[in-house]
Amino acid sequence: MAKIRTNLSLESDLVAEAKALKVNMSFAAETGVADAVRKAREEAWRRDNADAIRSYNEWVEKNGIPLSEFRQF
Repeated sequence: MAKIRTNLSLESDLVAEAKALKVNMSFAAETGVADAVRKAREEAWRRDNADAIRSYNEWVEKNGIPLSEFRQF
């Protein structure tokens, strides 16, 4: 995947410590942003599907788990 340059504003103490510890800041930033994107997608999915999940859970409470008679555990 192609990479692009971007500017980030970081606390100066954090940058100094990262440099002293030889932390790859590009990799660390990319990993952190990827994690934040994953979490935001999960939250959006939960929000977008909350009504369907609530409805399904209500149905299961009323009717039981579908095909439960065939479960072997």
